[in-house]
Amino acid sequence: MKNSGKNINRVTDVRGLPCIEKLVSSVEDTPEPINTDITGKIPKWINGSFLRNGPGKFEIGNHKFNHWFDGMALLHQFKISEGQVTYKSRFLSSDSYQANKEQNRIAVSEFGTVTVPDPCKNFFQRFLSRFELPKPTDNANVSFVTYKGDYYVSTETNAMHKVDPETLEATKKVDWSKFIAVNGATAHPHIEPDGTAYNMGNSYTTKGAYYNIIRVPPTKESLEETLERATVLCSIPSEDKTKPSYYHSFAMSENYVVFIEQPIKMDLLKIVTGKLRGKSISDGFFWDSTLNTIFHLIHKQTGTVSSVKYHAKPLSTFHQINAYEEDGFLIMDMCASDDGQAIENYNVQNLRKSGEALDEVYNSMCKAFPRRFVLPINVDHDTPYNQNLNNRLNSTATSIRVAKDKVFCIHEDLHGEDLHQYGGLEFPQINYGKYNTHPYRYFYGCGFRHLVGDTLIKMDLNGKQMKVWEQPGLYPSEPVFVPSPNATEEDDGVVLSVVVTPNKDKSTFLLVLDAKTFEELGRAAVPVNIPYGFHGTFNATA
Repeated sequence: MKNSGKNINRVTDVRGLPCIEKLVSSVEDTPEPINTDITGKIPKWINGSFLRNGPGKFEIGNHKFNHWFDGMALLHQFKISEGQVTYKSRFLSSDSYQANKEQNRIAVSEFGTVTVPDPCKNFFQRFLSRFELPKPTDNANVSFVTYKGDYYVSTETNAMHKVDPETLEATKKVDWSKFIAVNGATAHPHIEPDGTAYNMGNSYTTKGAYYNIIRVPPTKESLEETLERATVLCSIPSEDKTKPSYYHSFAMSENYVVFIEQPIKMDLLKIVTGKLRGKSISDGFFWDSTLNTIFHLIHKQTGTVSSVKYHAKPLSTFHQINAYEEDGFLIMDMCASDDGQAIENYNVQNLRKSGEALDEVYNSMCKAFPRRFVLPINVDHDTPYNQNLNNRLNSTATSIRVAKDKVFCIHEDLHGEDLHQYGGLEFPQINYGKYNTHPYRYFYGCGFRHLVGDTLIKMDLNGKQMKVWEQPGLYPSEPVFVPSPNATEEDDGVVLSVVVTPNKDKSTFLLVLDAKTFEELGRAAVPVNIPYGFHGTFNATA
């Protein structure tokens, strides 16, 4: 990723990081359920499936994928019942996967990998194929999401796959662009308690690029239905028509969707001509540190975009923690860093490095930390200029009106100094069902003393106190909170995480922590290797 603008000092000086090559190595899938070996106790009240998604195959024939985001989607299911756990996994039978398999080469371009020319075509056909637009991949390897009560696996293109959570089989390929005028959607929708889903997706028109807020209704009118009756709530034009911002997620409070326009930019001309130049989509991404980050507020009921724009210093954010409204403010918590070049560092070659070369990659990266922005919602002709509008007690975030429709915001850190020794925090999760869009106290995430998570962290916002789970040589993935049946407190429940290790002698396992004490309750060891994955969800069985 190119960097236009000054370089930010992002120094850590870590030495002797262990090689994690095995965590980004291809595995076979396990489509038939296998038993696991339980240590400790898995609470009997946990009843359902922990579903996970991530890359599981990093080469096709003699051709290797370049980027972590490119690996073929491998879907995992940990089925928990009566204190026992079974495991199964299945490669997503996407068009990309099938084409790659049949032709034994990379037949469909991914984020960081350009398709290999078809050896069966003659020279002239191969030459002409360079002028074709890259076909968007349907390799949905990022997350499991729900729309209208059905499970889908998603990436960031226009294609998702409806999946049976019991068998992990893909039952239907669904194309966003057949329902609404968007060219894709994020893998991180927000769901209301009634099942209504909100998402964001770009559209590219002759007038330039637009950011669209999408709403999907909560229920189906027929059994076969997928994204019917989805609507575009509003479209926000990209300031730079041919270089829109990249976004991986967005924030949502009770009444607003917040679009975070960050200075990670996509050069559409580069992306469109990539095939011609033999370059991947990732080559068209760049970080422009001369630009501010802009928060756009969109009212969920009316689709009205606030004329007030909230500016912040350049930041990069992949995952939101929570957002809610209180006392006329919108409080927005996210994991963010001061530099947007992290995507580039996650190519497979870097993840497979060892020794000083690995240390160098890690030390050059800007770490993500939890931050809070406080946005005053009602800015009108009576709102004063050039003074901090955030009058909330115990909040150090500032928001200063600097022009008629411009408020400049500086964040408050949602952590103490102690988080620095854990390498920051990513993959944040909360008690989403009860506390999303509401005031809350706890969030969970992975500490990053390596290129992947190597600790689990519980953050208590009362005093910004941390609890940590760690074991040397073990790499836990995104922690997912599951509330206990009669929960009365926010942290009544368990935290689930799949823990992997590059050391052969140790087994992969599903870890179950008491969410309150953050002590281990039990683990279910799986006798197969699992690569480090991205996102998951818990599908409770009634």
